[in-house]
Amino acid sequence: SFEGRVEVYYDGKWGTICDDQWDDRDAEVVCRQLGLSGNPKALSWAHYGQGSGPILLDEVECSGNELSLDQCKKSDWGQQNCDHIEDAGVSCDPFTGTDLQLYTSHIWPALFLYYTTCSADSSPASGSCRGTVRLVGGHSPSEGRVEVYYNGDWGTVCDDGWTDLGAQVVCRQLGFR
Repeated sequence: SFEGRVEVYYDGKWGTICDDQWDDRDAEVVCRQLGLSGNPKALSWAHYGQGSGPILLDEVECSGNELSLDQCKKSDWGQQNCDHIEDAGVSCDPFTGTDLQLYTSHIWPALFLYYTTCSADSSPASGSCRGTVRLVGGHSPSEGRVEVYYNGDWGTVCDDGWTDLGAQVVCRQLGFR
């Protein structure tokens, strides 16, 4: 199965998440954000080993319906009262798609997440966060040209090297399966 310590990337650094309030609803969001389906399980007390570096998040409280951790209630970045013995982990059942299994094999054994960087007064839903994607010009909300928000502007994505794997990542980021 696909499992490991959860690490997030923020402000140029990888760091762990403290397991205070960590439960299966949080694991469900992590698995969804990675595009993995099945039976998510939250694991605590550094079940997958202690991380090193900063502990970036604490008091994560997802309802389980969010598309990514950035939509969950949580402490401010870097505000925590934990040690690495409290590093959070998850176990996700693997997605059955071959391309996704190849993609996730690059992040084994630790389960890493790239975290969209947002300012304190923005949210992904507002379209004001770097890395937010949207589809434009399609016949329905589930198709169109891929655009990415960066440095205050929307831009297109060049198709050099674009494959079904890239499309799967965009679809998962937009909440499609």
